[in-house]
Formats: sequence, C-alpha cells, structure tokens
Amino acid sequence: MSLKPLGMVKTIVEAAGMGISYAYDDLVFLDHNSFLLQFADNGGEVTIHVNSEADEALVRPDIERLQDVACNQNMQFSRGGLYTLVPDGESSIRIEFSE
Repeated sequence: MSLKPLGMVKTIVEAAGMGISYAYDDLVFLDHNSFLLQFADNGGEVTIHVNSEADEALVRPDIERLQDVACNQNMQFSRGGLYTLVPDGESSIRIEFSE
C-alpha cells in the first residue's frame, strides 16, 4: 500500500481557493459537495468525480482551476465520472460512481 500525497493535494486545493472537509482512504471530500477527489494508484494522479446533482457549468471553472494549480505542482488532476450519495441506513451514506 503506497502513501497518498494528501499534503500536496491539500496545498493544491487551498491554492485553488477551496478547502478539504474530510479525507478517507483514497477519497478527499471538499468543503462543498459539487465534486470529490480520488487518489489513483499512481501517487501523482488524482481523479475528479462530479456530483450527479451538480450544475456542470458552475463546477467547470473550479475543476479547471484545480487542474491548473496541480499542473504547476507536477500532479495531474483528471476528470472521472459522476458520483451520487445514496442513503444507506439511518446514519450513513453510500457513494455510487458512474461514468
């Protein structure tokens, strides 16, 4: 199991004017719910998954800003698919990913 560069991702996210609310395993949740980040197997790559309920026109500039900052830090932030938060019991949620 390789270490994830969470510190570098945090630096990139903050330089893009955003913040991290929670990190779990290979997922990084931002202060907003429009998209989340997922570490790829390669430590220098991160996949951006967009919330299926988000307005694409509103999140596109944020994603482009993240990608620009990441490029300057020798990391690659690539677009992935969509995700949906699904209730899973009374006090938990499940994340479903799709293309």
